[in-house]
Amino acid sequence: MADDAQGAREKGMRVRPDRPPLSLLYTDDVLAAVNKPSGLIVHRGLGTDKVVVMTLLRDQLGGRHVYPVHRLDRGTSGALLFALSPETARTLQSSFESGEVNKRYLALVRGICPEKAHIDHPVPRCEDGERVDAVTDVRRLGVVHLEIGSFSLVEATPFTGRYHQIRRHLKHLNHPLVGDVRYGKGEINRFFRERFGLHRLALHAASIRFPHPASGRTLSVEAPIPEDLAVVFGLFGSSK
Repeated sequence: MADDAQGAREKGMRVRPDRPPLSLLYTDDVLAAVNKPSGLIVHRGLGTDKVVVMTLLRDQLGGRHVYPVHRLDRGTSGALLFALSPETARTLQSSFESGEVNKRYLALVRGICPEKAHIDHPVPRCEDGERVDAVTDVRRLGVVHLEIGSFSLVEATPFTGRYHQIRRHLKHLNHPLVGDVRYGKGEINRFFRERFGLHRLALHAASIRFPHPASGRTLSVEAPIPEDLAVVFGLFGSSK
């Protein structure tokens, strides 16, 4: 990790001494993609966090302005896109709105999930907002049986980007995420903390595919599974 920080300094990046550099998945003249760690929020917004992904990336790119074009919940890790100009941000946001962006998530859920499920269920736009259309496809990748019950590894593909969409939809399917303190079950969350050291939401944005805002060619960015999730995902064998 020290070598990573030294390399960043040699490239003119400003690295916070209290945090390692973000893992850059892709970068060019107009956009950057990072593997967001669980526990960090994307930007300050209404929160009071002193450390957020947006400012970490800005400092890591030598103070260059970055513009988030979508978000991941605090507890979710994985592929996160930033534009490097307002014009690029508008183009990417237009791609999201027109359905040209494909996002793939991996999740650990309670119970034996259906092999395939199409969830078309409105969710609140924000914390207490009006309900809006939301659609997610879910595919079961594997099942494991533990002393506390059965659990499924699933692939979730959202077709809309709503507040807590995947978390709410999996709860609606009666298969809530492991580690979800809002929609899950405390007994199960404690079991995974004590047995596997999992102190986070078991949800990872594994990949994102979208048209490049400058060239128009399809770009696919994949985010490696972090170590804490790899332990529990490893119970199912390969998660590809």
